[in-house]
Amino acid sequence: MSGVRFPPDYRLDSLRRDHPRNHFKCGQEKVDDWLATKALQHQEKHLSVTKVLLDGAGAIAGYYTLATKQVDFADLSADVAKHLPRRLLPAALLAWFGISLAHQGKGLGKLLLAQALSDCYQAGQIFAFVGVVVDCIDDAAKQFYQRWSFEELPGHPYRLFLSATTLEAIVKDL
Repeated sequence: MSGVRFPPDYRLDSLRRDHPRNHFKCGQEKVDDWLATKALQHQEKHLSVTKVLLDGAGAIAGYYTLATKQVDFADLSADVAKHLPRRLLPAALLAWFGISLAHQGKGLGKLLLAQALSDCYQAGQIFAFVGVVVDCIDDAAKQFYQRWSFEELPGHPYRLFLSATTLEAIVKDL
C-alpha cells in the first residue's frame, strides 16, 4: 500500500478553525453549507472527522468527512450478508465529500476519495466494520462512487455500499 500522492503544492490537513471554510464552493449548496457551518462543530463533538485538501494559496480545494454508522443486516445485498449476523452491523460512513469548482476536472476528486478510503481501511485495522456507506446527493455523485465499486443497497437507490473486502483490494492497489 503506497498511499495517495497529491500534486505538488497541495496538502491534506485536519479541519481547523482557521481554514477558509466559508469560501468553499463546489456547486452543491448542502455540501458547501456542511463545511462552512457544521463540520468543525461535529468534529469538536467527536461525531465525525473532516480532512481538507489545501492548495498552494491555502484555499480548500476539497474535503471529506468520515464517521461511523450502523447498517441493518436486512439492507445489505444477499451476497454481502450471507455470513454476517442478523443485526445492526458497524460501518464506516463517507458522510460528506466535495471538490471546489475552481479545482474540479483536475483529478483531485479521485485522489481525495482514494485518501478517504485509505483512511477508512486504516481505521478498519483497529475498529472492524463490514464496509463503507455513502449517501449520494445526485446521479452524478452516484456514478462517481460506482466507478469505485460502490453498489446500491437494495431498496435505497442513493445509498451505496463498499464491502470491507473490496475496500481492502482497492487500498492495496493504491
